Amino acid sequence: QAHLEESGGGSVQAGDSLTLSCVVSGGMFSRYAMGWFRQASGTEREFVSTISWSSASIKYADSVKGRFTTYRDNDKNTVYLQMNNLQRADTDVYCCSSALLRSDSEEEYDYWGQGTKVTVSS
Repeated sequence: QAHLEESGGGSVQAGDSLTLSCVVSGGMFSRYAMGWFRQASGTEREFVSTISWSSASIKYADSVKGRFTTYRDNDKNTVYLQMNNLQRADTDVYCCSSALLRSDSEEEYDYWGQGTKVTVSS
């Protein structure tokens, strides 16, 4: 059973950047597609990005396209979410998740981390 742990969240000003990390243990990381989702309290999870096991296929939500970049290091069992030009609307808890195939649907994901909080103020 895989264990996912995110880090890198924090409080920043609008226009700043953050890079989130998600380390996966207890599973075959190099065989998983990985996804990033975000969720504000009391709302549904929102898809952010997904990356295939080989990094050959990556997809972003329209709301973050051009500002966020997801990449992975299979040797370190880690997936990253680089977030540039952060806006107040990006304030959320960001979670990483693993799946057999790249998908923008949370139903396809099996394991989830606890999340890391990102707060953006203007």
